[in-house]
Amino acid sequence: MRCLIPLICLFLIITTTKGIAQSSKKEIPKRSYTTKRIENANPPEIDGYINEPIWDLVPYTTNYTQLQPDIGAPPTEQTKMKIIYDASYIYVAFVCLDQDPDGIEKRLSRRDGFAGDWVEISFDSYNDDRTAFSFTLTAAGVKADEFISNNTRFDETWNPIWYTKTRIDDFGWTAEIKIPLSQLRFNNDKDQVWGLQSKRFYFRNRERSLWQEIVPNAPGYVSEFGELRGLNDLTPQKQLEIQPYVVTQLDTYESQAGNPYRDGSDARLNAGLDAKIGITNDLTLDLTLNPDFGQVEADPAAIALDGFQIFFKEQRPFFVANSNIFDYDLDDQTSDNLFYSRRIGRSPQRSVRDPEVVYTDSPQNSTILGAAKFSGKTKNGWTLGLLESLTDKEFANILRTDNTEQEVLVEPLTNYIIGRAQKDFNDRNSYIGVIATATNRKLEPQLEFLHRDAFTGGIDFKHNWNARKYYIEGNTIISNVQGNEEAITRTQRSLTHLFDRADATHLSIDTTRTSLTGTGGNLEIGKASGGNFTGSLGTSWKSPELELNDVGFLRQADLITQYANLQYTLLNPTQTFRNINVELEQQSVFDFEGNYNRIQYNLESFLRFNNTWEASFGINHKPRIISNTELRGGPRLRFNQENVHFLFINSDTRKKITYGAGYVFSQATQNNFSYFRLEAGLEYQPLDALSLSFFPEYELSPNKTQYVSTTNYNGTKRYILGNIDQKTLSATLRLNYSVNPNLSIQYYAQPFVSKGEYTNFNRINNSTAKDLNNRITLFAPNQISETETGYEIDENVDGTTDYRFSNPDFSVVQLRTNLVVRWEYVPGSELFFVWSQGANGNNDPDNTLFNALDNQVIQKQLNNTFLIKATYRFLL
Repeated sequence: MRCLIPLICLFLIITTTKGIAQSSKKEIPKRSYTTKRIENANPPEIDGYINEPIWDLVPYTTNYTQLQPDIGAPPTEQTKMKIIYDASYIYVAFVCLDQDPDGIEKRLSRRDGFAGDWVEISFDSYNDDRTAFSFTLTAAGVKADEFISNNTRFDETWNPIWYTKTRIDDFGWTAEIKIPLSQLRFNNDKDQVWGLQSKRFYFRNRERSLWQEIVPNAPGYVSEFGELRGLNDLTPQKQLEIQPYVVTQLDTYESQAGNPYRDGSDARLNAGLDAKIGITNDLTLDLTLNPDFGQVEADPAAIALDGFQIFFKEQRPFFVANSNIFDYDLDDQTSDNLFYSRRIGRSPQRSVRDPEVVYTDSPQNSTILGAAKFSGKTKNGWTLGLLESLTDKEFANILRTDNTEQEVLVEPLTNYIIGRAQKDFNDRNSYIGVIATATNRKLEPQLEFLHRDAFTGGIDFKHNWNARKYYIEGNTIISNVQGNEEAITRTQRSLTHLFDRADATHLSIDTTRTSLTGTGGNLEIGKASGGNFTGSLGTSWKSPELELNDVGFLRQADLITQYANLQYTLLNPTQTFRNINVELEQQSVFDFEGNYNRIQYNLESFLRFNNTWEASFGINHKPRIISNTELRGGPRLRFNQENVHFLFINSDTRKKITYGAGYVFSQATQNNFSYFRLEAGLEYQPLDALSLSFFPEYELSPNKTQYVSTTNYNGTKRYILGNIDQKTLSATLRLNYSVNPNLSIQYYAQPFVSKGEYTNFNRINNSTAKDLNNRITLFAPNQISETETGYEIDENVDGTTDYRFSNPDFSVVQLRTNLVVRWEYVPGSELFFVWSQGANGNNDPDNTLFNALDNQVIQKQLNNTFLIKATYRFLL
């Protein structure tokens, strides 16, 4: 604990001072704009010309100030804004002055691209200082929209219906916006006050300016908004939208002789429905029946040699929308969460393994029969969410050696429920929330290795004080899983828990248990704003019995983590730098037995120069690294202390050609392991409508103590390790062409190849010894011999094989590509044309990375998917 004392003292000094260096005592008044209602007159035509007499109802508001780079200073070019409304719409007009109209950047992109010059308006229509609806329009006429939650979290997946038009003239560019009130949420008070903010991005200087000035290093975004007044007699619009879809799909692939499930092609026709129903003016019900996610981009390729599951972000629209309401992070250090929506529709969890089975046809994902989501925020400060989804039972078709076919159940009928509520109080400076999840499966005998029921619950809170400068936040959770003895024993043995860990005195397998209950939590206190320095102190814990992976995500249980963070932020530019951010972090990790497993220190920095080039660099020192999972149930394994450094540099993104490169290098003492990653990137914008990017990446990760296998020798466990030489090569290629703001063509490709070759096999001798030579014992040449399928060990050299293990060498090749044509033919209604190609294969590890790509991709028939999907959005 002595290593924590300097950090704690420094944190206390920073949080108790009134600010140093560039901190400002400037009091910034809250701005107010008064709009007016259109009465007995025609509304403005949305054509980009702000010349109708109706706009004379209200004056322009202006006097924007810089947010970046020189906070509070006048912008290079000023902006003017007007707002009017009627019973159904709110109208916004912008005049973006520019002395050089020819220099206005009019880059086209898909929706939410934020390319080139743009202007934005945001409404905190709940006036809760936490949530807002944001509408952005680029000079090229491309729309972007975001739902803002928790004061700082931006959700770009929110896609409301609204109407826009831009024009470029001799004075700069203008924009008109028409937003249906049905797309917003607000209360039914006769006279309303909304939070209001507007932002402009001036591309040539990479300059952001705001209508409502904010203090340096502000504690949030929405809480700093100005006010929109004059909203009288608004009638809340109960939203009703129905969006049916139809999709046709053809899959082609290399046929396999004798396999009736791989005849070369499959075709299907499908249909479904999404609906959005306004239950009240501020609560919405989303429904989806037989949802289709065919146009979603594939997950990036990855290999996890540590055995843990890989976290992939959600990309399906139904689950992404309003996902912030259901979010319940256990801490900021991991991806652990009580709700991980990718569990819904997951791959079937039973694999058919039978020597009598010749061929298998198993579904890739569980069918989502339907899902409903009730969510919103009331005027009383309640944030509410309830999600339910039902997935169908899934069967695999199998062909046996006697040429008989059979359907085998591989996933049960499953129901998922997630409930979430938060309540604001203390003038919206505090909140308290609860969450509960339930997973219920209808199990049949062949699937009783799964949990029958799984429940989680949690309480979270946050309190801000002193103008949101300081905060304390935390959460606590409890989980309970139920099933037969096999299911609960399987959970205890899983890598997440490892109750059978060889040296754990606080854990043991109980094969008679039919339930498991665990807890976890997090507590953090910090300084969020005011002056150049911010920081936090926190701790989190996850008991050995905690289990979330039925509808949540938990990588590892049995952890107690302590962390500290100090951050310096440059508030105003200097002669050299626009931005400087320096962060010092410290983290310690223990298990519930009290073992001190990890300590690390990180010093990282981000710099943006006045020419808008960027650089980030850092150093990490890890003097203590002990893993209680590396040996898959064996004793804790020490790794030598590690030192890491990295550097990344990116050029001026305002140019037609931008580029960047960087590296990460780590080295452990005694060459226990090392890691080297080299990245590069090139982006080219030859036309406003066309952009291309290419990002290759190369990794080297040798390790003398990579886990291989566990076996028995004379009644004792032998943990076999090897010296792996792993190389990985990947690249990401993107091409975007926009015919207009509503019609775009996108191409994405990612080749990936990784190979690992093992030498110098060894066994654990003293797993926690500081000296690597005492930790492991190499097999002598007369103890190990290679066979066609693996290795045989004669440990006592008596001429008899004592144990054997398979050859762990590997070479994995993947290719994923997508060509997507997207046409929004009317607002909210889309037509997709999709062509996907892919390949997955194993190659000879003796081949080079490029030969592996050639053998498994170039010289083989690729899998193809052709898809056409049409949606139409009815506003009722």
